[in-house]
Amino acid sequence: MAGVRTGTLDASASERGAGVRNGGRTARRRSAGEADAQDDATAQDDATALDRAAAASLTIEQLAAEVGMSVRNIRNHHSRGLLPAPEVRARVGYYGPEHVARLKLILDLQADGFNLAAIERLLNASGGSAARLLGLRDAMTAPFQSETPEVVTTEDLRLRFGEVDAKDVARIRKLKLLVPLGDDRFEVPSPALMSAAEEVIALGIPLHAALSLVERVSQDCESISRAFVKLYLKELWEPFAQAGQPEERWDEVIEAIRKLRGIASEALLGMFKLRMTAEVEAASSRLLAHQAKHSH
Repeated sequence: MAGVRTGTLDASASERGAGVRNGGRTARRRSAGEADAQDDATAQDDATALDRAAAASLTIEQLAAEVGMSVRNIRNHHSRGLLPAPEVRARVGYYGPEHVARLKLILDLQADGFNLAAIERLLNASGGSAARLLGLRDAMTAPFQSETPEVVTTEDLRLRFGEVDAKDVARIRKLKLLVPLGDDRFEVPSPALMSAAEEVIALGIPLHAALSLVERVSQDCESISRAFVKLYLKELWEPFAQAGQPEERWDEVIEAIRKLRGIASEALLGMFKLRMTAEVEAASSRLLAHQAKHSH
């Protein structure tokens, strides 16, 4: 019995010793694994820091030259909180693409008439992201088409349209069909519209009559454009703003306005074709009826 007890105790002791040894190996393996994971995390953090350092490569003087702004103004934007802090290395601040984008946005908004207080509110409302506001602004201000403006002289216009009454010249400028550049030159923002006017006159329709129609169309188009903008603001932007402008929906909201511009053009053209067909058919019927009535 004693031998049995001793053997049992010896076995238990042996098992405990093995457990301690195994536990030590397990602990060592765990420690080694944790160390490897920590090393990987550290390496990843170092790589991220290196990426940031590589991206932030402009001194404040180089940044000023890049965006066309004085160093003093850049520092003022820093103090107002309009510009993120630079990446500091060896006591020197370095700036990257985000800083360039932010300063260009500030310049663009100032050119549009926004003061610094309003710009600060806009940046705060967008979570401070210059990319978001740049994307929204570009989507809202991008031209509808790639038509290249032309430059013409007074003599060119005279050859194409003949002598133009002074009142008609004023109406043309008001409609922005021509933009004076000085030195007897004008920019034609839409050469296609100018060509259409030339063809209308070639049909024998006086310029002043054509301009009256253009004025009416311009007013109608302004009203239609305002309606589409209101639709976007009410149905897309306002719900987005009320939801707190969630991060994941910014791209969706920006893309929506890009698509809406194209949709508006297609809808307007499609509706115009329908209405124009109906009006021409109605006018043709009245004209034929009139002709039949007076042919006897």
